[in-house]
Amino acid sequence: MAAAAKRIEKSADAYRSIGEAADELGLQPHVLRYWEGKFTRHLKPLKRPDGRRMFRPEDMTALKAIQLLVHERGLTLKGAGQLLNEQGIDKVLAGQAILTVAGDETPAVSPARKLQESVKAAFDATDAADAAVPDGASRSRLEAMLSDLENLKQRLDSARLARAA
Repeated sequence: MAAAAKRIEKSADAYRSIGEAADELGLQPHVLRYWEGKFTRHLKPLKRPDGRRMFRPEDMTALKAIQLLVHERGLTLKGAGQLLNEQGIDKVLAGQAILTVAGDETPAVSPARKLQESVKAAFDATDAADAAVPDGASRSRLEAMLSDLENLKQRLDSARLARAA
C-alpha cells in the first residue's frame, strides 16, 4: 500500500504532509519544522487535530523560495527572511529579487564574493609574475606565501580558542 501511495502524483493544489513536502524539495522534515519557526510570516501549514502538518500550495511556494535563497544563493535565514519580507516570494522565485544594502538600491556585493575576486586577482598577478621570474625565485616566493598562510592559520586558531574559552 505504501509503495502504491508513493507512485500517485498529487496535483499542484493538493495539500502535502511534511514527509511529502520534504521529499519534493529534497530536504529533511526537521529542516521544514525549523523553517516553520523562523519564517512564521510566510509558512503557515495547517495542523490537523492529530498534530500532523499539512502544507498548502502557498506554503510549498514559500518553501521553494526559502530553499533557493538559503541553499542556492547562500543567504542566512535572517537575510532570506528580510529579502522575502521586502521583495516577496514571487520576485524571489522569478529571479527578480535584488540583494541591496539598506537604504541603497544598488546591488550589494557579498564579502565572500569580494574575497573570491581578490584571491583570483592575486593568483592572476602571481601567474603573470611567475612567467617573468626564474624558477628558483618563484619557489622561494611560494614558500614565503606558505609560511605567511601557516602563521595566519595559527593566529586564527589561537583567536578561535580564546573566543571559545
